[in-house]
Amino acid sequence: MISKRGQEINGWLIVDKALKMGSTTAVAKARRLYDARKVGHAGTLDPLATGVLPVAFGRATKTIPFIMDSTKHYRFTLAFGESRTTDDREGNVLTTSVHRPGDNDIRAVLPDLTGDIMQIPPIFSALKVDGQRAYDLARAGLLQSLPPRHARVDRIEMVERPDADHAVFEVQSGKGVYMRSLARDIALACGTVGHIAVLRRTKCGPFHEKNAISLDNLSQSMEKAHALPAPLLPVATALADIPALAVTEAEAKALSFGQSIVLAELTHPMPVLQSGLPQGDVLHAMCGERAIGICRPVDGRLKPMRML
Repeated sequence: MISKRGQEINGWLIVDKALKMGSTTAVAKARRLYDARKVGHAGTLDPLATGVLPVAFGRATKTIPFIMDSTKHYRFTLAFGESRTTDDREGNVLTTSVHRPGDNDIRAVLPDLTGDIMQIPPIFSALKVDGQRAYDLARAGLLQSLPPRHARVDRIEMVERPDADHAVFEVQSGKGVYMRSLARDIALACGTVGHIAVLRRTKCGPFHEKNAISLDNLSQSMEKAHALPAPLLPVATALADIPALAVTEAEAKALSFGQSIVLAELTHPMPVLQSGLPQGDVLHAMCGERAIGICRPVDGRLKPMRML
């Protein structure tokens, strides 16, 4: 997250990240375009990947964890025949195989890679090992593998088979799933090796690629028309998948000061509160069109969790 001098602006910009641009570079460019004081992003994309990179400004940065935990959609091309150090086309070739699986062979292995699985992350990743980034250790030749981690893959579908050397997949997954690892594991399950040749994120939580804009296009349109930057999406957009609770100005003020409110005394109680929410569920409080923050019903009271 970057905090510098600039304007106090709040909201979300859905960037269509360009190929070979790092996520940190994209965020820095967005901050300059908007002259923003505080900015961050939800969900790093590798330089090889393109697509939806949600960039948060101001108060929206407080909602980043909810986007990080949200469901994401990807489309990638798996190239069969070569395993690589980075599990994508950027890396050096490790092993090769002449075996090319058939369509039915590929589809047969997908169920075993769907659901709650254990996944070995790529060694060239931003995970920390003893306080150091895995990719730094890997570049220095000090890291050969990482331990498997829990991952949730909701759906994998092979949607295209351009030729024997390539297959295109669409994936819906939870937090922390590495598409490079998934592509590698599909190939291994088919009795061969492979790596990601093309990767695009098409959706991240409530943010879809149809709402995304490239930073180059944004910059060019501003220069030609001497226009202001494109309007940002409201802060509350990040909370679209969380049930909303209407509160009054007085209730909003109390929650913002860290005070809890008796559920039975809410001015606009939600029907779901009458029957009780499952333990751990959250609500986002709204005062008119203004997002107030995230709250959780606990022991008959509405307790503020993260105020905006």
